[in-house]
Amino acid sequence: MSEDSANIARFLPALAASNPHGIAVKAPKGVHGGQIEYISQSFAQLNSGADASARQLEAYGVVKGARVLLMVKPGIDLIQLCFALFKIGAVPVVIDPGMGLKSFLNCVRRSKPAFLVGIPLAIALSHLFRPTFSSLKARICIGRSWRRKVGAAQPAAPYRVAHSDARELAAILFTSGSTGMPKGVCYEHGMFAAQVDLIRASYSIQPGEVDLPMLPIFALFNPALGMTTVVPAMNPSRPAAVDPWNIVQAIKQNSVTNSFGSPVLWTKIGRYCEQQGITLPTLKRVLMAGAPVGPGLMELMSRVAPNAQLHSPYGATECLPVSSVDAATVLGETWAATVTGKGTCVGKPLPGVDVIIIPINDDPILDFSRLKLLPAHAVGEIVVGGAIVTQAYDRLPEENAKAKIRHFDGRLWHRIGDLGYLDEQGRLWFCGRKAERVRTAAGDLYTDCCEAIFNAHPGVFRSALIGLGAPGSQVPALVIEPEPGARLAHDELCDLAQRHPHTAAIQQFYQYAPFPVDVRHNAKIHRLTLAHLVRDKHRIQ
Repeated sequence: MSEDSANIARFLPALAASNPHGIAVKAPKGVHGGQIEYISQSFAQLNSGADASARQLEAYGVVKGARVLLMVKPGIDLIQLCFALFKIGAVPVVIDPGMGLKSFLNCVRRSKPAFLVGIPLAIALSHLFRPTFSSLKARICIGRSWRRKVGAAQPAAPYRVAHSDARELAAILFTSGSTGMPKGVCYEHGMFAAQVDLIRASYSIQPGEVDLPMLPIFALFNPALGMTTVVPAMNPSRPAAVDPWNIVQAIKQNSVTNSFGSPVLWTKIGRYCEQQGITLPTLKRVLMAGAPVGPGLMELMSRVAPNAQLHSPYGATECLPVSSVDAATVLGETWAATVTGKGTCVGKPLPGVDVIIIPINDDPILDFSRLKLLPAHAVGEIVVGGAIVTQAYDRLPEENAKAKIRHFDGRLWHRIGDLGYLDEQGRLWFCGRKAERVRTAAGDLYTDCCEAIFNAHPGVFRSALIGLGAPGSQVPALVIEPEPGARLAHDELCDLAQRHPHTAAIQQFYQYAPFPVDVRHNAKIHRLTLAHLVRDKHRIQ
């Protein structure tokens, strides 16, 4: 590989050379005597395994540029195979496993992978739905036979990493589809590198740290950051169903310093720790993202992880990270505005990331030069530019037209699909998803701004603003998922709504549990789905 290659795989052999015996990844294999037992690989072993896997994949015909659908459980196999594909210059296609069969098959049809690399169940699925997988040249089963072949091949000479330009396609990662169909996002090698640099600088991550990523894709950044990956014992398609003991024990047993998870996950873990009288002093950094993070969770995690800096990064699959806010800012400065319906502060845009606010528009925007930029505190669409912005969705020209704006300097900016504003300090505030705004005859209502009023109620676990009827004349309503055992009265909720001008029109309330949520974080509420689920029998009288 030449020195000017942008291939993201280049970090792994470099780390294997500089820190060969350092632990790269630990994957759980069971519990014995109250301790989690792990299978571990050093950076040298992970790199050697990726080399051997690359040779095995080449033997099946995988070449540079080939699309490879990965259907492998989180762990050593997944990390090893991803880096093997990067080394070849092939393109991993990663689809969330819990999105539902229909959506999953639609994603496969659209991405047209040439190869399937998966566990036996995935291979069986591809035969059962053979027309959907008609683009496949080969199916590669990851099981005991595969691991024996890879293990036997590891003493071979180092694999030569393919040269990749910064603009070359590195991977296709699918969105969660929380407000529409899941879309394949085209990640380039240069964008991966930009993300690594930005994450390292923004959170002062040091080589030798130990990370427990509760989103599997984040494990791919760790070799580039020099961190050990501890794979959590959890179902990636149902993360919120995790047993908190598994996470707490993993953190304690491995002296984890860094961990990423959704607010729903951290709420469950934090409450468990408080109930059991447990603290997590090894944590230096806790990242909470996937949905707005409230002060109650930040206060809870401040007690549970007393030595940790608490951060809430903001972004999307198409551009990550965009901004970040810490607990001190939220608790000391911004939350007083949030609880009165001003939105959730998500911090200042990170270095090299540009954010502008434009008027809300549901149509494609062809001419950047004609954009009207909104002043401070005016709510509009959030548009992002910078090296961390992806250039396209995979094979979706209509979606590209809706989401991308070509700047006159040639750069593409991304319409993130969220609504918000910039304040006079340049901080970004999130007000809700554009697709989920409630469009009444009197004007638009924004989910995050309205829900904050009701989320402050002690009996409310979370709430969701929905619109009943046709956009433009919708009737606003609120659906509540209560805390266990809580009883909520219509008059009490109406009184709460009347205290604030922007919620005064909300007079219909429903109770529904559990909320339909995204498969990735189990935190983003499917409000459009929820609007179809609630019926009169769920109405709070």
